Amino acid sequence: MQMSKAWQVPLRLASGAFILNAGLGKRSVPEERAEGLYGFATTANPELEALDPETFTKLLSSAEIALGSSLLLPFVPSWLAGTGLTAFSLGLMRLYLWAPGLHEEGSLRPTDKGTPIAKDSWLLGIGLALILGSLTDR
Repeated sequence: MQMSKAWQVPLRLASGAFILNAGLGKRSVPEERAEGLYGFATTANPELEALDPETFTKLLSSAEIALGSSLLLPFVPSWLAGTGLTAFSLGLMRLYLWAPGLHEEGSLRPTDKGTPIAKDSWLLGIGLALILGSLTDR
């Protein structure tokens, strides 16, 4: 089993702590917040409409806790943690591109409302760096 390379540690710590904290914060949210998260997510992912807001929020919380933990645990291979992070961040980028009002018309530039989601593009960069670094470090 290959441990993380030294250059990967700051990437894994920063993203892992951020995502773990987000997941822990969603463990028990008020019904109104769950409905808001659900409504926002279903604008870009209509397949999620099969879930109710409470179930969606619990699943999102669990996924974020698992992903954040995998990034923080040094025995989880970087390619695996990076694959999870890349998939998660692609979902966020899909939300950014598809949800109305998050980017300027005809542009990828974020609106004020879209900046909190657009800034998560750094997670995509970290995920890809972990995957590519694992491939080139062999």
